[in-house]
Amino acid sequence: MTDHDSSEKFKIRHLPALIKDTYVAWDANQPFRLSAVIAYYAVLSLPGLLVIIINVVGSVWGVDIVQGKLTNEISGALGSDAAESIKTMMIETQNNDKSTLATILGIGTLIFGATGVFYHLQLSLNEIWEISPDTSKGFLKMMLDRARSFAFILAIGFLLLVSFIITTVISTLNDYIRTFLPEVIIYIAFIIDIVVSISIITVLFALLFKYLPDVKIRWKTVWIGAFITSILFVLGKFLLGIYFGKASPGTTYGAAGTIVLILLWVSYSCLILFFGAEFTWVYSKRYGLGIKSSYKTDKKEEA
Repeated sequence: MTDHDSSEKFKIRHLPALIKDTYVAWDANQPFRLSAVIAYYAVLSLPGLLVIIINVVGSVWGVDIVQGKLTNEISGALGSDAAESIKTMMIETQNNDKSTLATILGIGTLIFGATGVFYHLQLSLNEIWEISPDTSKGFLKMMLDRARSFAFILAIGFLLLVSFIITTVISTLNDYIRTFLPEVIIYIAFIIDIVVSISIITVLFALLFKYLPDVKIRWKTVWIGAFITSILFVLGKFLLGIYFGKASPGTTYGAAGTIVLILLWVSYSCLILFFGAEFTWVYSKRYGLGIKSSYKTDKKEEA
């Protein structure tokens, strides 16, 4: 890809060229291998991730309510059978009938396991943006990265809480509007749901691109990349829901079907995330915004 004048401004007609350059860069970074790695760690991280989010959000909203809402979301994405299996996993992981030592060890294991998927997502984003690893800090760097990953779990919990509150407010307004405009409310609710979903997911992706990799990146670049990624993610979520509902790929694997569905869903979702990350990099290079390593010059900046 050729360098461009930093004074150039984005125009809609540039979008096809940006998408083409993004695809070339995305395909060159072996996204299927990276997404498979994240999917593997997502399965290992899932119990701890769900338990932490349920307890964090549940402390405000109520554990049973949050667990029910998450189960409904999982059911919509992966199907009712997978949702029930994951619900059982959540209940078993939260079993409090343990000794003090076992509880302490369990909390540590939960946190370490829950941060695993974000830690390896960080490594993948660093690889996509060709950020050379900083080996000088060793164990300290790894612990700091784990702490940062845990912060993202809390951020997800906060955004989930905001989503629940907005959904409740919208539901109340819908009930009020329905008394005056019973036929129009269906379309209004659908549009609002899409806008809210894209907005919240955009914020999450913006935080991921800004703070998870070892980079310095401008908010202007972050928001554009996050918005494009969120649109692709919402579209992909819809299509995956249709695919899982019609094809039922997990049924072939019997008892292991839930694990297979999680692997497939996370893998496909990561392909979209990595495409968005590549678009962010391509956009930053074309318009002279730049993505720089936070600790040393990376390969792409040297090229």
